[in-house]
Amino acid sequence: MALKAVSIWGCYKPPPQLGVGVSNSHSTLIGNLRYDYDKCRKWECCCLGVLAQRATTAVEDEGPSVPPLVDSSGAADGVHQNESKGFHKDLNLLPKPLTAIDISSYPRDGSKVRVAYQGLPGAYSEDAALKAYPKCETVPCDNFEAAFKAVELWLVNKTVLPIENSVGGSVHRNYDLLLRHRLHIVGEVQLRVNHCLLGLPGVRKEELRAVAFAQCETTLSDLGAVKIAARDTAAAAQTVASNCARDTGAIASSRAAEVYGLDILAERIQDDDENITRFLVLAREPIIPGTDRPHKTSIVFSLEEGPGVLFKALAVFAMRDINLSKIESRPLKQRSLRVVDHLNEGSATYFDYLFYIDIEASMAEPRAQYALGQLQEFARFLRVLGCYPMDTVL
Repeated sequence: MALKAVSIWGCYKPPPQLGVGVSNSHSTLIGNLRYDYDKCRKWECCCLGVLAQRATTAVEDEGPSVPPLVDSSGAADGVHQNESKGFHKDLNLLPKPLTAIDISSYPRDGSKVRVAYQGLPGAYSEDAALKAYPKCETVPCDNFEAAFKAVELWLVNKTVLPIENSVGGSVHRNYDLLLRHRLHIVGEVQLRVNHCLLGLPGVRKEELRAVAFAQCETTLSDLGAVKIAARDTAAAAQTVASNCARDTGAIASSRAAEVYGLDILAERIQDDDENITRFLVLAREPIIPGTDRPHKTSIVFSLEEGPGVLFKALAVFAMRDINLSKIESRPLKQRSLRVVDHLNEGSATYFDYLFYIDIEASMAEPRAQYALGQLQEFARFLRVLGCYPMDTVL
């Protein structure tokens, strides 16, 4: 197999000598130079077209060919029209850019999405993943960091992880992992916790003597059952199903009962009826912020030490009527503790902090852009973790 080679033919026209045989008029000189430049450009396009077509055409057992001479009597136009067609035809093989129709036609039910979560099948995190993407393929992970790495290593498309609970508070481990990894928040899920008392098929709750997963103090006190420690609700249900102990129950979700073949002996046994967990959806790439629906923007920043610095940071949002739905502080691990002497009367110790804030505004709104621009003027560190639609359905 060989590629057909082609020689590049051209003509050379010596440039006119300035001041010899040329009009003294400045416009005449510019016109001549422009004519030569346009002619050279025409020859350049012609030769590139011939070379591109010939270089992409494979031939076998073909003898050398001699290219015809080309004169300057207009034959270049014919060569340009015929030979350059192959050069432009190759452009049709390039992938077409996505349009708004292509993006909107992508299935929104998550049928082509693999979503990682922490825990075993039947965990509330899996419920949250299925709420965000009803037909997704869920992938369990041993711990939170494994879920982060699964996305980074392209094993899954997204991960859904808890960030705060209305009863238990914030999940500090995931706040730290947000800063350690370079994933982007692309959504949130608010999930109402519905704790169920589960047991083996045919067992009544009065027969239970022990319950795995120590939550729901009121229900456990009424039963008089012994508490058995479990890592999470799904692990509690798995323990009961694998041990086949009829006198042992578990506190878990209704999905866990379905996964492990257990009966639901009682529903909504949580101590607080308004037990809600908020999850974050993380992906490798951010989404394009919009204004068609309510959005949140999550940021993290640190400040120099000084009087009123935090007040100034929060004021950039207040003066633009931007509501803050969440503020969380975490010690800055690189500078976790500093000691300051004050007038030789002793020493005071304090932490440097990172501040995680959720604002109810989209980065597509000018007010949010101006607020972050002003915050950046005096923040020592600032990073946007993501801008995403708010979940308003429980």
